[in-house]
Amino acid sequence: MIDFEWPWMLLCMPLPFIMRWLLPPVQPAEQAALKIPFLADFADESLSGPMQPAKWHLLWAVIAWLLLVIASARPQWLGEPIEQGISGRDLMLAVDVSGSMLADDFIVNQNRLDRLTATKWVVGEFVNRRVGDRVGLILFGTHAFLQTPLTFDRNTVKTLLDESFIGITEDDPNTSIGDAIGLAVKKLSNEHADSRVLILLTDGVDTSSQIPPLKAAELAAANQLKIYTVGIGSNHPYYRSQFPMDEKLLADIAEVTGGQYFRARNTEELDTIYKILDQLEPVEKDKQYFRPRTELFHWPLAMALFLAAGLLALRLLR
Repeated sequence: MIDFEWPWMLLCMPLPFIMRWLLPPVQPAEQAALKIPFLADFADESLSGPMQPAKWHLLWAVIAWLLLVIASARPQWLGEPIEQGISGRDLMLAVDVSGSMLADDFIVNQNRLDRLTATKWVVGEFVNRRVGDRVGLILFGTHAFLQTPLTFDRNTVKTLLDESFIGITEDDPNTSIGDAIGLAVKKLSNEHADSRVLILLTDGVDTSSQIPPLKAAELAAANQLKIYTVGIGSNHPYYRSQFPMDEKLLADIAEVTGGQYFRARNTEELDTIYKILDQLEPVEKDKQYFRPRTELFHWPLAMALFLAAGLLALRLLR
């Protein structure tokens, strides 16, 4: 449907007719230095008929004025209502990009994938479902850094997650779980949200944090930040020996903050974990509706200018 942003501007339509009715007619002076052009000047006395040129010009002028007023009212086309869920939750993802995430112990569609690629595949679908949440992304290896600040733009978060790689935080042989939690606390503590959640995914042991992980978890609990930890990696003896995981630490971090610890040994378990998280942290609290708007004022404005230019051209030719 068509809507007007400033409908009160339509009240200006009869303004020229009111002025013509209220103001006295101008008496032309014989010695006038400047002659005011009136539409009557366009008349050709040699022509006769029900519609002389002056009358056509007057009609053009009236139409041009009406179009100009319509453009001033800022017409817009309103699209179909789009439902938007607003949860009031800030959800931060912290993804391990250390060297051990290159271990290829995940199977997806009969293809062997490394842990980071499998994580991207499952986490991306989870992010797509978080309608109404502000989502952010932290990547951590030897160092932790904010890849994406909190945003409703889930597509951007998913894109930047897909573009992440081992070594994106410089040389990443180590894992800084405590620093990732500390960074999340820093970025979420000043936000006025109803709920703050951190989902931390790692496959290793904290080896390089400047902040001890449990100390960081206590700071998170003090700032009402709930942490869900996910340990990634299969139970194969080779991978467990080559890439050990501190499951007790991850469970303790979750317990301190009121969250839960999950173990993902394959993509099916990882996907199930995120479905459980969808239930533990429901997406929508209430609903709002948004109607996209498309500006239309340039069409009547262009037509008004075209008619005005035509009248001016006729006047100059005369």
